[in-house]
Amino acid sequence: MSLWSRIADAVSALAQGESLSNVFKKLRTPPERRVAFAIAVIALGAKMAKADGHVTRDEVTAFREVFYIPKGEEAQAARVFNLARQDITGFEIYAASIAAMFRDNATVLEDLLEGLFFIAMADGEYHPKEDDFIHKVADIFGVSERRFRTLRTRFAPDAPPDAYDVLGVDPSSSLEDIRTAWRRAVRETHPDQMMSRGVPEEAINLATAKLIAVNRAWEEISAGSG
Repeated sequence: MSLWSRIADAVSALAQGESLSNVFKKLRTPPERRVAFAIAVIALGAKMAKADGHVTRDEVTAFREVFYIPKGEEAQAARVFNLARQDITGFEIYAASIAAMFRDNATVLEDLLEGLFFIAMADGEYHPKEDDFIHKVADIFGVSERRFRTLRTRFAPDAPPDAYDVLGVDPSSSLEDIRTAWRRAVRETHPDQMMSRGVPEEAINLATAKLIAVNRAWEEISAGSG
C-alpha cells in the first residue's frame, strides 16, 4: 500500500468529524509515523497558507517541493490539505499534538519545520506571516531561537545564507569543531537516517536540499581557512 493510500485511510476519520489530534494518537508505531509526518506537513502547510492569505495557490505544487506525489495520488494530498484548511482547530493544537508524538526525537521536528519552509517558498515568496507562523510552530516544538535561525538561513531568500549559521556554529569555532558539526549534519541528512526517525521515503527532497546547503557551507568555510 502506498504512502498516499495509507494517508487516505488515516484521514477518512476526518471526513467523519474526528479531530486531527485524535488521528495522530492512532499513528504511534514507526511505520505509521511516516504517515503522521506527511499528514503533519500537509496539515500545517494548509494552516500556514490560510494564515498568509494565499489559500488559492496550488497546494499540490507546493507539496511536490517536499514529497514525491504520483499523478494518481494527487487527490489524496489535496484532500488532506482541504480538510485541514476547513478544520476550525487552531494550528497550535496541531503543532502540540505533533510535538507530543515526536517528543523522543527532536530532529524529526526540525525535518518537519524544513518541510514548512519548502512549502512557504513554493510560490517564490517568503511572506512575513509565513515566517511568523513557522516561528510559532518552532516554539511549540521546543526548537531554540538559534536553531530556528539556522534552519531559516537555509531557505529564507532575504539574504545570502551565512555558512556558519547554516552549520549552527560560531565563527570563532575551531576548524576541527566546524568539521565535526558538518559531518554530524551530513550524517543526520542521510536518507536512511531520516527514514529511521519517521520521515517518509517520498520526502527525499528534504534530504537533497539540506545536504546541498551543509556541504556548500563547509566548502565555503574550509576554503576560506586555507
